[in-house]
Amino acid sequence: MTATTRGPSGPHPVSAPAASGPGAAPPADDTETRRSVRSGVAGLVGAATSGLFGFLLAVVITRGYGTVGSGAFFAAIGVVTVATAVCTLGAETGLMWALPRRRLGARGDAARVLPVALVPPLLVAVVVAVGGVLAADALAPRLLGGSGVDGTALLTVSFAAVPVVVAMTLLLAALRCVRPIRAYVGVQFFLLPVARPVLVGAAALAGGGLLAGMTGWLVPAALALLACLTLVAGPLGVGRGAALRPAPGDWSAFWRFALPRAASAAIDAGNMWVGVLLTSVLAGPADAGVFGAVGRYILAGQLAMQGLRVAVSPQLSRLLGRGDRAAAAAVHRQLTTWGLVLSWPVYLLLAVFGLAFLQLFGPEFTAGATAMTVLALAMLVNTGVGNVQSLLLMGGRSGLHLAATLAGLLVTVSLGLWLIPAHGATGAALAWALGIATENLTAVACARAVIGQPLVDAAMLRAGAATVAGVGAAAGIGVLAGGRGIGGLAVALGVLAAGCVGLLTLPRVRHRIRVTMVQVRGRQEAAPAATGPAPEDTKGR
Repeated sequence: MTATTRGPSGPHPVSAPAASGPGAAPPADDTETRRSVRSGVAGLVGAATSGLFGFLLAVVITRGYGTVGSGAFFAAIGVVTVATAVCTLGAETGLMWALPRRRLGARGDAARVLPVALVPPLLVAVVVAVGGVLAADALAPRLLGGSGVDGTALLTVSFAAVPVVVAMTLLLAALRCVRPIRAYVGVQFFLLPVARPVLVGAAALAGGGLLAGMTGWLVPAALALLACLTLVAGPLGVGRGAALRPAPGDWSAFWRFALPRAASAAIDAGNMWVGVLLTSVLAGPADAGVFGAVGRYILAGQLAMQGLRVAVSPQLSRLLGRGDRAAAAAVHRQLTTWGLVLSWPVYLLLAVFGLAFLQLFGPEFTAGATAMTVLALAMLVNTGVGNVQSLLLMGGRSGLHLAATLAGLLVTVSLGLWLIPAHGATGAALAWALGIATENLTAVACARAVIGQPLVDAAMLRAGAATVAGVGAAAGIGVLAGGRGIGGLAVALGVLAAGCVGLLTLPRVRHRIRVTMVQVRGRQEAAPAATGPAPEDTKGR
């Protein structure tokens, strides 16, 4: 067979005889998809843990500080989150794209990327932090007015922490590229989400107030930063002779990719906030509250896709960097099938039983049931196309990703201005749903043109049809038995649970599970090449 490798002067074809026999290495696509299975499982487990403790954190905040206090707390978290997304300048995605294409270790060139990626975002973060601290007194009445808390102190602490959170975010991206996935999962999906409810809950029980609670939310970021520094230094050869002085071309290559991502990252971080703010201005705070409640469920359904994305992004960058588009497309199709099977049941249930889910917030939120249905159906498109944005970004086409993001934002804002005044939260949901569809379909078209490989296969179509049929049947039984309220939802979940148990009795299903577990454990790794494996300190992971 003929493979393509990329050297300093460009791609060079390298011919090798096709292997055969019991000890032969599996095809490259099979090896890459097995690697993606193992990374994907780790990412999914971490995302599930993060989601569970994130929900626990929300309970701790709302129970510990009440409606007014929790509103101020969430606003402060929003300040840190949006400021971080803006200040990172897209460098976290730049690291995920650049590091897998470089050599690690003391003699490698990967460490040269660190100053390029870290210095500009940290300078911007310091400027934002200083400006925010100085403006906290003026901003507090506008952001936290009527909350009855010391808004100036809360915003001061929030802005002061932005450089720490920015540094943590960037080093987490580097960690994902230079260590096995379990290191990233341990910090991002275990340390942060587990420590936060513990520390915030301790502050609330001690009667420390919102300032102490927000400090408890921020301290794990500092701990994660220290953990990342320790874990990243070794593989990059920092302190062992690795060159940290960037070459002139490093700056231009990195920021040509990262800067378009900076704009799209800020848009992504503020996407839901745009809808909430437009609804508040055009329809009033009550509709904005309903829309915000609906949005929490809609975003929670994306955990599976997020876990898969962070797990395989470095792998996609490495494959696309060496020109192996077929293997990258195979990984994308497999992970999309996983994401579809895991996410579509959530969104189908949200679409049918939105009333039941919103009843958990209180009867005043049930007015958002129609909005929930609209957005849940839109998210079927979002999850059905998979992480096409990652294909564009890891392929170095951040400009195309920005174009798709801007197209979605334009649709959301323009339709929101038209629909929200007359239809409130439902109008906001319609605008956001059409924006989601526009962004994702645009990204699919761009990714298909760039990759030049099919992004959909028969397995995906079969999985989608089976998921819709199974969950649709269970939901139909639930509606007939108990309506669209909590009773009907309970019946549907019971039918789904019974169906899953029944599937486990089928030999074909059990065989597929065994195959997947073998892949997860890594028992079928590719045999080493004839020339031998590359040294440990020269390979990205």
